[in-house]
Amino acid sequence: MDLAFIPSPSTGVVHLGPIPLRGYAFCIIIGVFVGVWLGNKRWVQRGGRSGTVADIAVWAVPFGLVGGRLYHVFTTPEPYFGEDGHLIDALKVWQGGLGIWGAVALGAVGAWIGCRRRGIPLPAYADALAPGLAIGQAIGRWGNWFNQELFGKPTDVPWALEISSDPAIGRVGGTYHPTFLYECLWCLGVAALVIWADKRFRLGHGRAFALYVASYCAGRAWIEYMRVDEAHHILGLRLNVWTALIVFVLAVVYFVISAKRVPGREAVVEPGAQSAEAADAEDADAGAAEEDGTGTKVAMEKAPAEETADAGSDAKQEDAPKETASDTKAEADEPAQDAKDVPGDEKPQKKADPEPEPKDAKGSKDSKDADDDPSDADAPAGSGSSKKSRMSCC
Repeated sequence: MDLAFIPSPSTGVVHLGPIPLRGYAFCIIIGVFVGVWLGNKRWVQRGGRSGTVADIAVWAVPFGLVGGRLYHVFTTPEPYFGEDGHLIDALKVWQGGLGIWGAVALGAVGAWIGCRRRGIPLPAYADALAPGLAIGQAIGRWGNWFNQELFGKPTDVPWALEISSDPAIGRVGGTYHPTFLYECLWCLGVAALVIWADKRFRLGHGRAFALYVASYCAGRAWIEYMRVDEAHHILGLRLNVWTALIVFVLAVVYFVISAKRVPGREAVVEPGAQSAEAADAEDADAGAAEEDGTGTKVAMEKAPAEETADAGSDAKQEDAPKETASDTKAEADEPAQDAKDVPGDEKPQKKADPEPEPKDAKGSKDSKDADDDPSDADAPAGSGSSKKSRMSCC
């Protein structure tokens, strides 16, 4: 009796009314979204524009789904082209059967089309997407758990996977190695390795993607060897084992040659991305300035009003001295007017200590002459001499 095991779901489909929600499809969709999200972050860190990864994924994902399905159908043709096969079943992707080799190969063709339309080098895009692909595969492998497929040899380890029997498809119940879980954990390790190596050695020109491919193939070879589902064999090895070995060698060769021919990383991964970022930064600054300008405008409108009020108070203060000066002048003119009205025999009182003025020098001389001449002293009040003397005094 097994003390511990990983249970399998009783069904991989949940019906929401007439709409079937399949666990396998959900795992694939979630894996795609997570891969694109992480790829976008890495693309921006490398100097690309946000959203470019998703735009190119619109081309890569459909091509990848078709490629993965084609690889499965052509490497396992019996259920579709055999005596009891049904060709229409080749379109039932939700039942499982996506080959990662075909998905990556044809998905790369779709990515190449998208990159070419955007003027982006495919190796740089692949480097940014590599860890996201590995994480997406790790999530997608849980779709095999929902479908109870692609498990390993029988075992009684505590983490064994329980599989229910299904005579209709020839499935025997028992506990098996959870190869889907092994591959999930391996893919997560591959993603961590690529991220670390990319930061440590600044991988570029497709070398981060080559590292992902080589490290994935190294794990897929031994995991594939544990599986017990039907597969074609070549020289005693499963077809996918040979595929993993060949692709591993190609990835290593590319990594070495690329490092010698174009060391380092691309200086520019997306033409025009930096100028676009600068323009966005300027727009953001302008928007912030406009927001700040609202308060500044109010302050500027208040300032002239305050200045006008201050100017009005200052004008009032300035007018007050002017009025005082006018009153003083008027008071000063009153004695002068009274002096004109005084009769000839009455002399106006002379101010104390008058300040001598150059212009009055002649007038003083005339006044002296008048005192010396007796005839002027006896002159009538309205005579010119007296008038002249009074004018000099004033």
